Amino acid sequence: MAMKLEKVVPFGRSLDEYIKMFNLTDVDLKQRLLGVGDGPASFNAEATQLGYSVTSVDPIYQFSGVEILSRFHTVVDNIMSQIKASPDDWVWSYHHSPNDLRKNRVKAIHTFINDYETGKADGRYVIDALPHLAQLDQTYDLAVCSHFLFLYSEQFDYQFHLESIQEMLRVSREVRIFPILTLMRQRSPHLDPVMQALANQGHRLALKKVPYELQKGGNEMLMITTERKHD
Repeated sequence: MAMKLEKVVPFGRSLDEYIKMFNLTDVDLKQRLLGVGDGPASFNAEATQLGYSVTSVDPIYQFSGVEILSRFHTVVDNIMSQIKASPDDWVWSYHHSPNDLRKNRVKAIHTFINDYETGKADGRYVIDALPHLAQLDQTYDLAVCSHFLFLYSEQFDYQFHLESIQEMLRVSREVRIFPILTLMRQRSPHLDPVMQALANQGHRLALKKVPYELQKGGNEMLMITTERKHD
């Protein structure tokens, strides 16, 4: 067993992790970026400090920073216990140990918390949720979704995944999703049918290896663009 969670938990990643998870280049980072389901990631805070344009959407932003931090502290021990109980299911190259992983997650959420109120006032943290987003068509160049779609395949069905990705493609010309494994380290059962449906609609799709792996075998992302395939 790798991980058993009943609901989505606030476990945020850093800018450097986003860069590696999504193969983000300097050109990518200079585009209009949307993080879908970012939760308490420090991605937005760190990117903003570097002058990049990032908007994060998540239903968790209806809560205060104190409430989000409290929720993190409520779930982190359970998550770390499960990870420590299944050491062979994880790759300790980026994070060097379970304790290092915990330290990095604590650092990320505190960076987020320190930026949260300013970011909300600036419109960088927006209360919104898949499968329907309030953003206008093609507002962004690149939308990324970290550790939500496909990961929580048991909690969200095929239709939710398809509609969510279609919605992300409505607001952005390119979408990248990581990982494509479930919490149980299995390739999502929704992946192939979702890819087939999107391909049938004319979208371009590719699975790409990335230089980030924590779940063993979880080093691929799905890339989708709204460009039509050439006949």
